[in-house]
Amino acid sequence: MSFRYEIRLSGAGGQGLILVGKVLAEAAAIYEGLNATQSQSYGPEARGGASRSEVIISDGDIDYPKAENIDLMLALTQEACDKYIADLKPGGTLLVDSQMVAKIPEGDFKVVALPIIQSAVERLGKFVVSNIIALGILYKLSGIVSEDSVKHAIRARVPKGTEELNLQAFQTGIDLAEDWLRQNAH
Repeated sequence: MSFRYEIRLSGAGGQGLILVGKVLAEAAAIYEGLNATQSQSYGPEARGGASRSEVIISDGDIDYPKAENIDLMLALTQEACDKYIADLKPGGTLLVDSQMVAKIPEGDFKVVALPIIQSAVERLGKFVVSNIIALGILYKLSGIVSEDSVKHAIRARVPKGTEELNLQAFQTGIDLAEDWLRQNAH
């Protein structure tokens, strides 16, 4: 039986979610030898409106590149959460920014609420790396690709001169996820 994992990254245009999608797809395809597709969709407002990036990772062929049975969904805004939650599969994981998504939808899924944007500002002094903190959390929650593969893809994709800051942001996300997993172990 082949393995297929679908991720939807949602938030506002300009939050760097397309970059995160490209990093994840690259980590899977180039460094792990898996098949991966990455697609994106913007609201008509582009910056500020709801946007999403989707990544499908599989060890088999990906015949249809649209994610419809989401395993893990990131929502950095309430609007994106409300708009895109419908495709999260039963038993999936909803990762939200705890300060931006106050109203968690009802459903048969696990909710991980963490202060992603606040952590970027407080721990690294840069709002712009919120996306890479989210990537670190996604990596840790999904276990879909290796840490080294993601780090290689980050180095290859982020603007030159920002590699170390982005790797620190990735580690911050891993740390946040590890703390959450420790506190919520049953």
